[in-house]
Amino acid sequence: MNAPDLPATAPLSSASPLFPLADTPHFDELHARPALAADAGAAVPAPGALPLTPAWKEFFRHFDLGDPQELNRRATRLARQLRDNGVTYNVYADEANLQRPWPLDLFPLLIPADDWAHIEAGVLQRVRVLEAVMADIYGPRRLLKDGLLPAALVQGHPDYLRAMHGVPPVGGQHLHMVAFDLARGPRGFWWVVSQRTQAPSGLGYLLENRSAVSTQFPDAFEAMNVRRLADTYRGFIKTLKAMAPGADSHIVLLTPGPYNETYFEHSYLARYLGVTLVEGGDLTVRNQRLYLKTLHGLQPVHGVIKRVDDAFLDPLEMRPESRLGVPGLLQAVRAGNVMVANAPGAGFLESSALLGFLPALGRELLGEELLLPALHTWWCGEPAALRDVLPQLGQCVIKPTYPWSTSRGTFRAGVGPLMSDEVLASWADSIRRRPEEHTVQAYLPPSQMPTWQSGPQPGVVPRAAILRVFALTDGAGAWRVLPGGMTRLVGESAGLATMALGGSSADTWVLGEEPAQEAPDFDHSTLVGITPTDTALVQRERLVTSRAAENLFWLGRYTERAENSARLARITLGALHGEEEPSIAQLMWLGQLAESAGLVPQCAPTPLQDCAEFERQLIQHLADPDLPSVGHALRKLRLAATALRERLSPEHWSFIKLAENRFAQECAPLRGSATLAEADALHALGQLSRTLAAVTGAQQDRMWRDDGWRLMTIGRQIERLSWLSEALSRGFYTNAVHDAAGHGVVLDLFDSTISFHARHQRSRSMAALIEHVVLNHQNPRSLGWVVQRLRGQLGRLHANDPHPLEDLSQRLRNPGPDDLTTLCESDHIGDFIHLQALLAHFMQVGGQLSNEISLRHFTHTAEVGRSVGA
Repeated sequence: MNAPDLPATAPLSSASPLFPLADTPHFDELHARPALAADAGAAVPAPGALPLTPAWKEFFRHFDLGDPQELNRRATRLARQLRDNGVTYNVYADEANLQRPWPLDLFPLLIPADDWAHIEAGVLQRVRVLEAVMADIYGPRRLLKDGLLPAALVQGHPDYLRAMHGVPPVGGQHLHMVAFDLARGPRGFWWVVSQRTQAPSGLGYLLENRSAVSTQFPDAFEAMNVRRLADTYRGFIKTLKAMAPGADSHIVLLTPGPYNETYFEHSYLARYLGVTLVEGGDLTVRNQRLYLKTLHGLQPVHGVIKRVDDAFLDPLEMRPESRLGVPGLLQAVRAGNVMVANAPGAGFLESSALLGFLPALGRELLGEELLLPALHTWWCGEPAALRDVLPQLGQCVIKPTYPWSTSRGTFRAGVGPLMSDEVLASWADSIRRRPEEHTVQAYLPPSQMPTWQSGPQPGVVPRAAILRVFALTDGAGAWRVLPGGMTRLVGESAGLATMALGGSSADTWVLGEEPAQEAPDFDHSTLVGITPTDTALVQRERLVTSRAAENLFWLGRYTERAENSARLARITLGALHGEEEPSIAQLMWLGQLAESAGLVPQCAPTPLQDCAEFERQLIQHLADPDLPSVGHALRKLRLAATALRERLSPEHWSFIKLAENRFAQECAPLRGSATLAEADALHALGQLSRTLAAVTGAQQDRMWRDDGWRLMTIGRQIERLSWLSEALSRGFYTNAVHDAAGHGVVLDLFDSTISFHARHQRSRSMAALIEHVVLNHQNPRSLGWVVQRLRGQLGRLHANDPHPLEDLSQRLRNPGPDDLTTLCESDHIGDFIHLQALLAHFMQVGGQLSNEISLRHFTHTAEVGRSVGA
């Protein structure tokens, strides 16, 4: 059973051998065994009778395959790394688990150097054909005139853009990145299954796959001379910058936003390539030029890597209801002022029907036979093809001619061998009614690679795999094939390699004949600035888009709001169960604060009316995301962070997710509890407080100190100033601060108990309290310190603004030690009138600042002429 030179091992389970054979219709990657037995009726060899391929033999040599617990531990570490890095794939059909963890197998697909040389040559040839087809279809249209392509298949395709006909491609070519899905057939040959030209996905996920899997097998990765990826990415972004108009080209990556299924990839890729991640609302077109809305006006954009489908790219010329694109973008492209990768209008090349015409197009356009064949494909819009294919549906895959179209017929592909006769008959009727909307492709059982199955019965399990490879531009007319790819594993029940239907992924190792010369590219760092020779490049400030600035502002506010709500809930529960009976004034004060903070519904009784019911309502609604309580603040915090993934460290993001998820889990039993369970609630609040402290630490120590960070800090300080001012004002209004318990609550709300007692022991002096929580500039929780910090950050933000605007920092009064006597004055009924006036000023100005910042930096409506200066 054991392969030569492998350590002696035992079967991993009683039901499966150590190296199981692939199912007979599939090529066996592990043994390089063609599936001949099913064709010729030959006997299937016994497991272990066939030797492993040299590549798999070398891979398994670097660990003990006979120790399933060790591989289980590696699989656990792999899953933990993906979870900690926040690698997700959003599935809209699964509302309960929208952000699904990215599925990745422990073992990589191994591709020997000779196999890869054949793939690489075939892909380079095919991408040249596709570029030539684009140049002709949007130019002389000779292919249509000569009948080499049906006009209905091109001009009838919803992704063919008539508005782009005759427009010369900016930078000299239409295509910049093309993906090909390949499968190895039963006899060991590679076949093209499909191609992606509109906005191909996977370039970011395969980087994360490489980082995660290579970390689990570092010895094998080095010993097998796995070809590196970084140099191809580096050349790609360098080429895009050279092709885009402008001496110092600014490239952005256009994403549909955080709710797109592959948003993680967009943020990851933008960070890795060193480009700005933008949504459609971040961009605007002025005078046929594209600009990015930033905190300090408009900045020109010269190149766009788009992850938005063409139909949504420009609402002026495409779908008017789209909020994902940029009005006027196509006109900017036609004017030659911005390069879009890939050029708008490339979507028709993705039609599976086109695969059947490419061999003839290759001969016509290149004078060459295609090296890499595609699966036999029939477009049912041709009567002869329709007649030939209908009797063969049971051995074919039925695909939409116009995938993802909203104006033409589209549907999920059907796999003939997995269908009953009744279902096949229904498909045949559909094809006869609308033949042009259906394309039929030969069914190919893809090769099966070994995967690791964890669990109580761990073992090596073969699974069918589809390989996606990428061709990236390397200059006008030149291309590179990324030496690796994203391998997708077919879902157990779907029959198709799709993530939405339960598929998963695997890393792809292309083995080199010589040791790799590059440094390992395991890190998540950017590729930009590797050789910074230009002084201006070194000193360049990171651009902060208006959308990112707004999300950073609210990230700071919701972080502070979550902390304040959790602290108030803990203090309130503690006061209700303290050693001393709370006073009427204290109950009134805490009840008002709880209602103001949304800790209890508006219909809940006050503590003075029904203390037990008030407490029950508070505990049961702690994690309620629909009530403006702690859970709501945590959800808003996570949503703001989701839109800032490219700016947050993995640790920062992990702490934010942990805060929301763990608090919800710990509070879930409390919602239906008949008892008060204040101890469990206090435990959950204590855990949350510690996690939020880690979030705050990441914001202070792990983020770049640009204007975006300043806005986050400003948002946090505005929230703190408004909340603490209101809490203190209500405390004096109800007279709760004058008794011992109320005095302690003030210190607890301001998180200043330790520092106050260190200075004043157990003093209950009002002067000492006011000085400590209002005026002291050494106490980071005092209002004086908050005002000083807020004025400083607003002043820095104002200094960086090139436009003459009001310095918002001057709106805030900055009280000092000399104001103590005045603030301690009270009238004949004991009201601290000057203190209350100062607190009212802080609350009023805090709201004004929030509104002014929004108008000035996020919507650009405060000053009409401000945002047009480029």
